[in-house]
Amino acid sequence: MSKTRIAVLVSGGGTNLQALIDAEKSGIIKNGSIALVISNNTNAYALERARTAGIETAVVLRKELGSAEAFEAELKRILTEHGIELIVLAGFMAILGKGFTDAYPERIINVHPSLIPSFCGKGFYGLHVHEAALAYGVKVTGATVHFVNEIPDGGRIILQKAVEIREGDTPEVLQRRVMEEAEWQILPRAVEQVAKEIKELK
Repeated sequence: MSKTRIAVLVSGGGTNLQALIDAEKSGIIKNGSIALVISNNTNAYALERARTAGIETAVVLRKELGSAEAFEAELKRILTEHGIELIVLAGFMAILGKGFTDAYPERIINVHPSLIPSFCGKGFYGLHVHEAALAYGVKVTGATVHFVNEIPDGGRIILQKAVEIREGDTPEVLQRRVMEEAEWQILPRAVEQVAKEIKELK
């Protein structure tokens, strides 16, 4: 049976993408294959990481397409063209509408840098999440991999991992620890889990 074809959607540096590329190389992801990387930012370093790994890339710019509908239609066209079966959002800074998420039920997964339902939803992305966790004084944070639906961070949870907050943490220090100890650990595992389920359904 052929491996599940995966597309990773990125906007920035692509550290989570790199974790996925490394996990595929090392055999953690064995039922899926990263076939495509799409970015909504021409200058995303993630595109460079994909090219280095020999993965095909595409850039889709909303401002060139004029509307969210046109942007999502173009994303769908490219995904279909490449026979993509699983979509991974890895630092993708665009909210996808219901029309898009409904087209891929439980086929889109995202990693979020907190233990959902804490510090998630609209406005909670990047450093904002870690600033909020520190401001609130929580002693434990972490990361969550979940399915994507039309509600930001609202889909069913696949995996979570906790990370302790230490005395003197800054948002930047905490962000790094959550990436290393949680995001880069559970995202590849969740991708493998879902890729295996999709492959078995074929």
